[in-house]
Amino acid sequence: MTDTETQITMFTEFADLARTLGNAHRITLLDHIAQGERPVERLAELSGLTVGNASQHLQTLKRAGFVRTRRNGKQILYSLGDGPVLAVLASLRDLAEFNHGQIRALVADSRGPGNDSEGISQAELTLRMQENSVTLLDVRPEEEYRQGHLPGALNIPAEELERRLSELPANLEIIAYCRGPYCVLSVDAVAALRSRGYTARRLKTGFTNWKAAGLHIEQD
Repeated sequence: MTDTETQITMFTEFADLARTLGNAHRITLLDHIAQGERPVERLAELSGLTVGNASQHLQTLKRAGFVRTRRNGKQILYSLGDGPVLAVLASLRDLAEFNHGQIRALVADSRGPGNDSEGISQAELTLRMQENSVTLLDVRPEEEYRQGHLPGALNIPAEELERRLSELPANLEIIAYCRGPYCVLSVDAVAALRSRGYTARRLKTGFTNWKAAGLHIEQD
């Protein structure tokens, strides 16, 4: 086989993988699976799809190696494949941000003040965690938190925040985070906390990016 033929074979495989990801529903499903192992019924609910439609997309992702399955009784549970799937998702987000910086501005504008200039980077947060000078607040649903979260994070789902404010310390800055850079749960949480007098910022990225970077996570 010539060098050109080898390249074509290799790039054909690249193109096949790219075609698999060329569907917003599949990327949405991958984003939810990145939060933790789930059955198709739950993934369909989270993604706004029918179970049949979600199942078709998941089978396509499985054939390409993006997800894998295991049986738990009568349930089939989906998790990310063994390869660098999180890194691929993170790279897609990075490229989208680079090409379409207005997406982040649009999200910030739609939620009012509290844009990315007031967010905290992963690097800065890592240092603050070493200093024990922040309270980490995970505002994702409890099922996602239990499958993996930032070390020492307190879980108060976004819809419960107003009635559970007493659980938050008043003497430390609160860093809220959710799934990823475009998840608005943390934006809303920061706005609610500031309106109650708390010092709060959001993690600019989120749990998926933290995990993709190989940083330590905990599980309950």
